[in-house]
Amino acid sequence: MDDADEEPADSVEMAIEDHFDLHTFAPRDVVAAAEAYLDEARRLGFVEVRLIHGRGKGVQRAAVRRMLGARTDVVSFADAPAHRGGWGATVVELAPLAPASLGESER
Repeated sequence: MDDADEEPADSVEMAIEDHFDLHTFAPRDVVAAAEAYLDEARRLGFVEVRLIHGRGKGVQRAAVRRMLGARTDVVSFADAPAHRGGWGATVVELAPLAPASLGESER
């Protein structure tokens, strides 16, 4: 394997599920991690996901929501219901990909 094929040392491969816990990321990386997750979740066909940012002082929640408001593929977002995290999580509705955007193996 040459250097171009190697994963960065700090790269972690994760399964994409319908929720993403941002607690494991440094505050400076939360928005970028959430964006990468949303890109992959949408590519895999998810139309609703939950971003878990925690309650705290609301700093991460505000940063995540600014990012969501700027994305054209986000249809809506709101606090999660109480049993799914309340204001410590945000439920995001994603626009589905058009069938032509899906790869042959994903149709």
